[in-house]
Order: sequence, then structure tokens, then C-alpha cells
Amino acid sequence: MDLLGSIMKSMEKPPTVDTKEKLRQKKAQEVYVKQQNKEKARMIQFRNETEKKVTSFVQDDHQTRLKFPTLNKVLRNIVHEIAEDAGMLAYSFGEEEVDRYIMIFKKDSPPSEDELNALRNGQEWNDDIAKRLSEQREQVKIEEMLDEEKRMMLKRTNQDKPKYNYKEKFQHLVGLEAAEQAARKTETNKSYGFVPSENKKDQRSIEQTLADIREKKRLKIENDNSQSQSLKTD
Repeated sequence: MDLLGSIMKSMEKPPTVDTKEKLRQKKAQEVYVKQQNKEKARMIQFRNETEKKVTSFVQDDHQTRLKFPTLNKVLRNIVHEIAEDAGMLAYSFGEEEVDRYIMIFKKDSPPSEDELNALRNGQEWNDDIAKRLSEQREQVKIEEMLDEEKRMMLKRTNQDKPKYNYKEKFQHLVGLEAAEQAARKTETNKSYGFVPSENKKDQRSIEQTLADIREKKRLKIENDNSQSQSLKTD
């Protein structure tokens, strides 16, 4: 026997797999395959049920929103696909792996930003809440309009005021007495004729002015009609 053969014989043979271990591995593989088939069948069933539910939702004219229970990411993806194929809008709300769910909407009744924000914050949404938020928004608009009107009135008031105090501006150049004379010349005449200028300014608001104009027109028309009637009678 050569040297190589003796060395090979002297080496220990690799351990063989025990029969029980083989059976255990085979059983585990069978369980895995069975579980996979079961999960696949569950997915198919869920898809079929969801398609029926969405179809019924689409055909119901009284229903605009369809909420699904808490679902994992895989099942939510299936709902998203079905909703997209049906021409629906789909949004997910809630915390992942806690209470994440899907709600689908018909495109002719999409959710408002208020509704989406409420649902994203885990709050309830109904017609009463929508009405209250709408009223609050209208109130804010009214307040903004009033603030803008006040700002414009203040701006007009400031425009009526002289931009410079000529007495102070030229005092260092021509002296106090000359500055007073310059100021008297440049200031608006406080009284012209027999009526002070302040009394000649129209103190009415724009709304009151328009109302007075409409009233004058109405009286003029009535007066003209009365004169026309008198002429006809004569």
C-alpha cells in the first residue's frame, strides 16, 4: 500500500446525518410549505372579498367612504391596488404596526384638507365638525377683512396729515420767527369763507355715502315721476 492510501485510511470518516435529524428536517420543510400555501390561499381569499366589498361600495350611491379595519402592510397594498383599479382614492391612517388602516373615497366626493388632517391626527370626523370648522374659517375671514378696512382707513388718515413740520425743519436755517412765518404760509388754511375746513370734510363712511347717493337718486326719480303725472293730468 502506498503512503497516500495509508494516510486516507487513517483519517476519520465524516459524520453521517442521523436518520432522526433527516426526518426532522423533512417535517420542518413540509410545515413551511404548508404554511406558505395557507398564507397564499389567505391572500387570494382576502383579495376576492375586498374586490366584492369595493364593487358594492362603488355601486352604492349613498356611500362615499369605506373604512377597512387595521391591516398589515401587505394587505393594505392589496387594498390600494384594488381601489386604484376601481378609480377610487385610498389613504392610510394610524400608526404602523399598531392601528394602521385604510379608507377609500369616491373621486366625486374627495376628502377635504380638514378631514384628512383630522384623520391623520386620530380625530373623529363628521358633518358637525365640518360645519364648525367652516364657521370658524368664515369668522377668521371676516376679522381679516375688518382689520384690512381699519388699516386702509388709518392709511387714508395718515395721508391727510402733513408729512413735514416746516417750523422745525427750517428753524435752524432762518430762525424761530422766520420758521413760524414759513409754517403759516405752508400750512393748509384752517378756515376759508365762513366755514372751517374741518367742517367741510365728508365724515361719512363709504357705505353711508353710497346709501345717501342711492336715496337721492330714488327721491329724484319719484319727484320726476310725480311731475310727469301732474303734466299728464293737466
